[in-house]
Amino acid sequence: MKDELRTRGACGQPSDDRANMPGVPTEATMLAPYRVLDLTDGRAEMATAILCGLGADVIKVEPPGGASSRHEGQRVAGEPAGLGSLRFHAFNRGKRSVVLDLDDDADGRTLRDLVATADFVFENAGPGVMEERALGFTALREARPDVVYVAISPFGQDGPYAHHLATDLTLSAMGGAMALNGEPDRRPVRITVPQTWHHAAAESALGALVAHHRRLATGEAQFVDVSVQAAVFWTGLNAMVAHPIQGRDIERNGTVLQLSTLTTPLCYPCADGDVVLIATSATLTGMVPWMVETGAVTAEWAAQEDWTTYEGRMLTTDDLVVPLEEVREKIVEFLQKHSKQELFEGGIARGVTIAPVNTVADVLAMEHLHVRDYWDTLTLPSGRTLRAPGAFVKATATPVAWTGSAPAVGEHTDEVLGSLDPRIVTPRTRAAEPASPRLPLEGVKVADFSWIGVGPITAKALADHGATVVHIESDSPPDRLRLVGPFKDDIPGIDRCQFFGSFNTSKLSLHLDLKQPDGVELAKRLLAWCDIALDSFTAGTMAKLGLGYDVARQLNPSIIMATTCLLGQTGPAARLAGYGYHAAAVSGFYEITGWDDRPPAGPFNAYTDTIAPRFLTTALLAALDHRRRTGEGQFIDQAQMESALHFLAPELLDVQETGVSARRNGNHDSHRSPHDAYPCAGVDEWCAIAIETDDQWRNLRDILGQPAWAMDPALETLAGRQAARAVIDRELGAFTERHDPRELMVLLQAAGVPAGMVQRSSDHMEDPQLAHRSFFRRLVHPEMGEVPYEGHQYRIRGYDNGPRFPAPCLGEHTFQVLHEVLGLDIEEVTRLLASGACG
Repeated sequence: MKDELRTRGACGQPSDDRANMPGVPTEATMLAPYRVLDLTDGRAEMATAILCGLGADVIKVEPPGGASSRHEGQRVAGEPAGLGSLRFHAFNRGKRSVVLDLDDDADGRTLRDLVATADFVFENAGPGVMEERALGFTALREARPDVVYVAISPFGQDGPYAHHLATDLTLSAMGGAMALNGEPDRRPVRITVPQTWHHAAAESALGALVAHHRRLATGEAQFVDVSVQAAVFWTGLNAMVAHPIQGRDIERNGTVLQLSTLTTPLCYPCADGDVVLIATSATLTGMVPWMVETGAVTAEWAAQEDWTTYEGRMLTTDDLVVPLEEVREKIVEFLQKHSKQELFEGGIARGVTIAPVNTVADVLAMEHLHVRDYWDTLTLPSGRTLRAPGAFVKATATPVAWTGSAPAVGEHTDEVLGSLDPRIVTPRTRAAEPASPRLPLEGVKVADFSWIGVGPITAKALADHGATVVHIESDSPPDRLRLVGPFKDDIPGIDRCQFFGSFNTSKLSLHLDLKQPDGVELAKRLLAWCDIALDSFTAGTMAKLGLGYDVARQLNPSIIMATTCLLGQTGPAARLAGYGYHAAAVSGFYEITGWDDRPPAGPFNAYTDTIAPRFLTTALLAALDHRRRTGEGQFIDQAQMESALHFLAPELLDVQETGVSARRNGNHDSHRSPHDAYPCAGVDEWCAIAIETDDQWRNLRDILGQPAWAMDPALETLAGRQAARAVIDRELGAFTERHDPRELMVLLQAAGVPAGMVQRSSDHMEDPQLAHRSFFRRLVHPEMGEVPYEGHQYRIRGYDNGPRFPAPCLGEHTFQVLHEVLGLDIEEVTRLLASGACG
C-alpha cells in the first residue's frame, strides 16, 4: 500500500500527502482528511453528497455496469452511457467511482481492503443484506476497527416492520406526513415530488458526524442505524406528539396554519397565482399603510386598530377591534390586484413578508439567488451546463463546494484500487477507551440565541449529545413557540407548550434582555465562553446589537458563529423575515403538494424548518472537527431556502432541460399503479398502497380474492392499470374500507404488497416499530409533569442516544448559568438580577 494509505491512523488522522492527490479535497475544506465509501443507491445518495460538499473524499462503489441511479429520473439525450440521468448528476458531483461486484469473493476482499483506508461507509441495501454478503458492519470493522458504518433503511435494521416493503408513499403515510397534507374532503396526500428518503439521507450525514465525534472519544467503530420513518416523523412539527399532550390529533387542512390558539389560512390568491402570508404585527404594520396607499382600505378603517399589538392579541384570543376574518377579506381584495412578484418585491421594500408560491422555474429566475452567487455550474460530458443547487451554507474559512462533475462508471477504479496492496493492510490499533463513557459532544459549549424552529432544532441536536447549550431567551417577547400550543392538557401557559418543548430538550434556559446594556455585556461574556454561537434573527440583527461576528471573534478568535434565516445575510431579499412556511413557498414546495385542480394543500406548517437543521447541524459538526484539527473558527451563514433546494435538485435540473416545472398531482405516480391512499374502517382512516411491479399487482389481486374486475388482462401491465385508475380505485376502496388500517397493512405486507397505514400522532404512540426503537422518551418536566419527547431519527449501537432532560421553563437555569457556567461571583449575579437584564 502506498504511504498515502498506510499513514491514515485510527480515528481518521490525515495523511501527510493526501492533500496533493488530484481530485481530493485539501485542508481548506471542513472534512479534508476523511474518506467516505458510498454504497448507496439513488434513494440515499444525498447523504454522501453532503459530506462531499464539506470536503470529504467520497468514493462511490458501484456494481458492474454502474449504479441503478444512473438510469433514473429525467435523462438527457446525447450524453455517454450512464451519464444521462440528471438525478444522478444532482447527487454525485465531486465523487469518484470504483466498480466492484460485491457478490464476488475477490471483489469483496478488495472492498475490505478499501475500507481499511476509509473513515465512513454508507449503505442502504436493507436490513441484513450486507451481513449476508459478509460485508456488513461485523466484517468491515475488522478491516477498520474505528470505521463509522451508516445503514439507512425504511424502518431501521430490526423490529416488527424492519422488512416491510416501502415506497415514498407508504413511508409518507407511516411517518405521519400524509395525515397532515391534503384537505379534509379528499384523501391524504404525499408531496408529489418524493421527499421521504431525502430526509433520512440528510439526517444520516448528521448521524455519521455524531458517531465520528463519539469514536474520537472511544476509539471504537460506530454503527449508525437510520430510519426513514423516524426522519419523516420529524416533519410533523407541532403535530408530532399533539395527541398525548393536548388530547387530540392535528388533522390535515390544506395550507391552513393550525395552532392551539389560532387557525388561519397561509395561502392567498393573487393576480397570477398564490402567495403565503400571516397577519403578524410585523406584516400588518407595513401592509396596512400599503393597502391605504393603493385604496384597498380607507385611512379610517386602518386607524381603528393598534396593528403593533394585533398579533399578540390574536394569539392569546384577546379582544380585536377589527376581527381577523375582516382583516383577511381586506387582504384578499388587495392581493388580487397584484402579481406575486410585485407583492414579493413591494413587501421587501416595506418590511412585509409576502412569499410567492414559486414554481421551480421561478426559483431559477430569482435575482436574490444570483446576487448571492448561489448556483453551482454543473457541466455535462457533452459540455452543456446547467445550474444546480450550490453551497447549503456559506462558510468563511472552509467553503462548501463540489470539486468536479459526476464520474463515469468506474472512472477512478485504477486510480483508487491501484494503490491498494492487500498483503500489507493491517488492522488499526484501537485507541484507549476513557475511564468513564463520554457523550459525543461532551465539553462543547454553545450559546443559543435562536428561537422558533431551525436554530433551536439545530442546537437541540448538539445538546442531546452532550454539549452544554445555554438557550438565551426573554419574555419581551417570548419565543413564539411558547405561545401557540399544543399545550399540556390543553391548558395554555408559557411553560406548557410542547411545540417549544420538542425543539429545546437538554438545554439550559437563561433569561436575558438584549435591549439592556447589561444584557448585551452578558451576551458578550457568552460569546467569549462558547465554542459555537447560533442565532436565527433577521439578517443583520446580531450586528445591530453589537454582537456580530466582528465582535465575537475579537472576544473569542476560534469561535464558530452561525446564523440561520430565510434567505441569508446578504442579497436584495435578505431583509425578508418569516417562518418556514414562507421559505417553503418561495422554495417551490407549496407548488408540488396537493391536487392539480386546486390551490396548494400543504406541505404541513413550516416544512423547510424540518430540512434546514439537518444541513446546518452537520456543517457545525464538521466545523468543530476542522477547528479541533486546525484551531480555526469561522462564520457560517445559512439561508434556509438554499439548504432546502437540495431536496428539489433533480427538479431544478429537469426544468432547465425540458421546460416543464414539477407540479402537484395528488398521489399519482407515473411508474406505479395503483398508488394512493385508500379508505379503511372507522372515521377518516386510510391505508397507502403502492404497487411497483406486476408481481406485486398479482399479489394484491390474490388478497382481493381474484375478483372478475381485477382479472382483466389489461391490468397485467402498468400502462393498463394507469388507464383503469378510476375503476381500480373504486373497487380497491370497496375492499379496504372493510378493514382496520393497521390490520390491512399487515395483511398486505405479508402477501408482498407495499402498504402503510396513514398514521396520526395517536397512532404513532401505539406504533410497534417506534416502540421497538425506544423512540419516545418520557421525561418529567417541571410544569407539565411526565410527557413523551421525540427521539432521534437514528440509533448508534452501544449508545442510548436521545433527549437527556426535558426542555426548560423560561429562565429556569438563569442563576446556574451565571454562577456555575460563566463563573460570575454572587455579587455580580445579584447585581445582574436586580438590574432586570436577567428577568
